Amino acid sequence: MSKPIWTVSVDVKEINERCRNTLSDHLGIEFIEMGPAHLTARMPIDRRTIQPMGIMHGGASCVLAETVGSAAANYCVDPTKVCVGLDININHMKAVKSGSVTGVASPFHLGKTTQVWDIKIYDETKQLIAVSRLTIAIIDKK
Repeated sequence: MSKPIWTVSVDVKEINERCRNTLSDHLGIEFIEMGPAHLTARMPIDRRTIQPMGIMHGGASCVLAETVGSAAANYCVDPTKVCVGLDININHMKAVKSGSVTGVASPFHLGKTTQVWDIKIYDETKQLIAVSRLTIAIIDKK
């Protein structure tokens, strides 16, 4: 089992509450699992997340990746700090037309001033549909 990376005690119910009335809430993103070294969230494929061709919008998958990665990052730092996205990239490998997708964030690097996260997005059959790398800046809370 991996060593826990979390610096505060939290569960997915609390994370979902924190995200109410935000973009992730609007898109139906729901945090579903928190392991010792990963955080998982699910997003529906529906009218909010598709593009005109009827497949998941690349921007929606990017929002899922940044949402799950940024949330995870903020639970790995001192509570006097806050994590914000610095850079994100995403590669799409497979189109999704319906159902839901799941994003799983795990860290590559947890430093004092930056973090780098790996986010993998899967469809309901567990096929990999996108991969993302998110770089986080750690700043003082204001």
